[in-house]
Amino acid sequence: MKNQTATTLGRALKKFLGEYLPHQRAYSPNTIQSYRDSLKLLLLFIAGNHGHVSGLSVADLSPAKITAFLDHLEAKRGNGAATRNVRLGAIHSFFDYVGMENPEHLDQAGRVLNVRFKRVDHRAIDYLQADELRVILDGIDRSTINGRRDGVLLTFMFNTGARVQEVVALRAADFRLATPPSVRLFGKGRKERICPLWPETVQLVKQYLRDSGRDADDDSPLFRNHRGNCLTRFGVRLILTRHVTSAAKKMPSLKTKRIHPHSLRHSTAVHLLKSGVDLSTIAHWLGHSSVTTTHKYVAIDLEAKRKALAKVKPVTAMAGGTKRWNTSEDLLKWLESL
Repeated sequence: MKNQTATTLGRALKKFLGEYLPHQRAYSPNTIQSYRDSLKLLLLFIAGNHGHVSGLSVADLSPAKITAFLDHLEAKRGNGAATRNVRLGAIHSFFDYVGMENPEHLDQAGRVLNVRFKRVDHRAIDYLQADELRVILDGIDRSTINGRRDGVLLTFMFNTGARVQEVVALRAADFRLATPPSVRLFGKGRKERICPLWPETVQLVKQYLRDSGRDADDDSPLFRNHRGNCLTRFGVRLILTRHVTSAAKKMPSLKTKRIHPHSLRHSTAVHLLKSGVDLSTIAHWLGHSSVTTTHKYVAIDLEAKRKALAKVKPVTAMAGGTKRWNTSEDLLKWLESL
């Protein structure tokens, strides 16, 4: 009976990661890998030194053991509450699937889904003011192909507010460079959206394609590293960090900001908001599934106004002065291969 229940867990894991997430939920490869890593850590923790992962059953993944695993992440692995919640989110998603596909485990799935997330204190969102972005872009050395790549990369990210994964997946064929110019982006869940482009962005893209000897219908990744391979998310972060660090010498306000690729997305949203664009349009621009997500940028803008107001004395004062598995190695090898 134990072998049968262990097989149930193995099959559920395989279908969840190999079929359900990529095909039914259309999750990105990065999200699936994150879920895989979370579930792998959980299995290894529960198996411990007393047995093999292949011997575990769904029943072994009890709420008490899952809670112990989450505590272990914080106490022993040094993970913060946000990382703990990411791991728990993957576990919740898996048990939601298990309860749906295996009704005999509905009761346990319900109890696991009741394991609560930890409250996280969200940092204020850092974004770039127009003058800060201008100093960053003006400081890029465009005499080299990589410099021109960095210029079009950062300009494009601010123009579109695209997520970094959407940017590294771009191809020349995704652009419409004729009037009216636009780009096709594929967001979370492979949701497609069209974003308009500034004439300045179009000219930079055209020049970059000419420099790299590619046509407008080229189907290979648009942004490449110095080895000619597709630029990675980590590569985009390094590029941005390098230029922000350089610009901070001329713009001291950049030294106090925690700027990363998503900051450009925030900057786009705030820029659109301050320009009078309505929240519904901004939500479509950024690919938000709900306008509720976009509302956080209203808070950002209001906070900036409050800070400005605090520096100005009121008139009265002026007057007065964020397959079956037989061995644990087979299961772990399959998880690693995803």
